[in-house]
Amino acid sequence: MKKIAVLTSGGDAPGMNAALRATVRYALYKGLDIYGVERGYTGLINGDIFRMNSRSVSDIIHRGGTVIKTSRCPAFMEKEGRKHAFETLSAYDITGLVVIGGDGSFHGAQALSEEYGISVMGIPGTIDNDLNYTDYTLGFDTAVNTTLWAINSLRDTMGSHDRVSLLEVMGRGCGDIALYAGIAGGAEYVIIPEVPYDIDEICKDLKSSQKRGKTSNMIILAEGAGNKDEISAQIKEKTGISVKTTTLGHIQRGGSPSMFDRVLAARMAVRAVDLLCEDSESRLIGIRNNEITADPIDVALNMPKRFDEKLYDIAHILSL
Repeated sequence: MKKIAVLTSGGDAPGMNAALRATVRYALYKGLDIYGVERGYTGLINGDIFRMNSRSVSDIIHRGGTVIKTSRCPAFMEKEGRKHAFETLSAYDITGLVVIGGDGSFHGAQALSEEYGISVMGIPGTIDNDLNYTDYTLGFDTAVNTTLWAINSLRDTMGSHDRVSLLEVMGRGCGDIALYAGIAGGAEYVIIPEVPYDIDEICKDLKSSQKRGKTSNMIILAEGAGNKDEISAQIKEKTGISVKTTTLGHIQRGGSPSMFDRVLAARMAVRAVDLLCEDSESRLIGIRNNEITADPIDVALNMPKRFDEKLYDIAHILSL
């Protein structure tokens, strides 16, 4: 294999630029020609592709987002769209592709690989940490640290006013941001999609806290676990306690990536390029037990959903 391409796809995540930089520079070290694709699969379909060199990725390791842009591309989920993408790769004699993205991006990569024989390596870039085959995804650690910043800031004001604060974070189907930030930030309650919450139990604990003289509490809510306005209204109705709500939103997606995300990006990118040099079958790169893994795409995408019940129990015990 002499020519490969790299793209970022789906939602952006801190660490994508670090992965892009490592992919480009390691590919050049291995003697490969490497091309960047702008705006993910949309750019691949439209032919928005350019040759990259070492200077192309200078001064980006510390930046959030992705300098080659990203997009969601419904057209790529259709055969005609993938045909145009393959034609773009063929025009440049590119036979290998690195895709930095999440679940939807990887399903698209799988289809491209199966239909046209392109060797695709997937690097997991998504803050939700919702890919079952890997312990951590790029951007997750940074997003949790951003959430911790918000928790610390909210504690200052809620402690001054004896208030209960409810912070909504991202995580429709996976509550890892809420869970990890809840433990690290000393939250009293963590509400996540994996475990049904009991509003009566929460209200009982809040009233008990008041009796013990604890007048400020922090609730972390993953967006997929419930409606923040309904939860705060129920607490008010059942206890008379007012809850101030905050939605962190897309702030979690931005910011300079953490040390962990930068190093993880480098380790994953090196493995991806090495596998392309070996003409390996398409794989998804991950990390399990601090070892970089490379599972066949179909195997990785069909791994059962994981949930760390022990960690959730720790969060509950330490909040008492």
